[in-house]
Amino acid sequence: MTHTNTAHSIQHGGNLHEAARRYAIPYEAWLDLSTGINPHGYPVPPVPADAWRRLPDNGDGFAERAARYYGAPDAAHVLPVAGSQAAIRALPVALERGTVGIAPLTYGEYAPAFARAGHRVTTLDIACAALPDDLLHAVVVNPNNPTAQHLDASTLLHWHATLCERGGTLIVDEAFADAMPSASLAAHVDCEGLVVLRSPGKFFGLAGGRAGFVLASPRLLATLDEALGAWTVSGPARHAVSAAFADVAWQEAMRARLVQEGARLAALLGAQGFAVRSTPLFAWIADPRAAHLHEALAKQGIWTRFFTEPASVRFGLPATESDWTRLESCLRHAMTER
Repeated sequence: MTHTNTAHSIQHGGNLHEAARRYAIPYEAWLDLSTGINPHGYPVPPVPADAWRRLPDNGDGFAERAARYYGAPDAAHVLPVAGSQAAIRALPVALERGTVGIAPLTYGEYAPAFARAGHRVTTLDIACAALPDDLLHAVVVNPNNPTAQHLDASTLLHWHATLCERGGTLIVDEAFADAMPSASLAAHVDCEGLVVLRSPGKFFGLAGGRAGFVLASPRLLATLDEALGAWTVSGPARHAVSAAFADVAWQEAMRARLVQEGARLAALLGAQGFAVRSTPLFAWIADPRAAHLHEALAKQGIWTRFFTEPASVRFGLPATESDWTRLESCLRHAMTER
């Protein structure tokens, strides 16, 4: 099976209805590990009726709460958007046309978005200390999805300084950073030429709310705000995310839990002889057996995310102890049936 990242066919995890049709297994019978979304999502309190009846109001303090949670300088450097996906589509149009470097295996929406806006897209080796001389912009997903590579803040700030001297921009997508926030650049977005994207969808398990944030200079945010229009984040989503941002005890307990479960997932895969890269929310293996593994698990009702270049599989976290047991059993069966 081929997963191509083109402007017309960008593959994502979570496409469980497609898996159910393809393998003739009922939707409700699947164990979906195809995303890196926290399976222990935040317990959203009841949504007040006004959140449904009233138009979202930018005076409700939503941006201020996001600035405090992410560590941005202030609310003037935060723009709420309908998921970071909306920003990924709008940002390339707002930036000066030029060459943009993007890792060859990373979140698949970036390259088509920049190409559509007239930029030249080239490969960025995130393991290399120096940026190519012709690069005007760079996109880094940190930690990277799906390869789990993680760059420290000093490296990213050095890259930002280099691009800024050229009049360019560093975009850092920190969608998975909440579980391991030490390298976040949110505190530095008062610098021109730096954009940080954040999402409560992964760590808080609120992906269905379609809320996200662009952290950047007020000048760039004004341009994006005009392009995206009013009421980008719904009232119920604002209510849910605000409650999650305020619950510090839940955040601390969940970070500890995810570190343990991420290590457990990596150990489980390692026990089958795979070399594993992992974050607290997902694990990734690049292996010649990847296609067989993905297919064998799918036939047993476990859905993972398969990549062709290189042949690799990403696993999200199981939600329950019975899910862990099922994954372990199905992994053993998949690796012995060859």
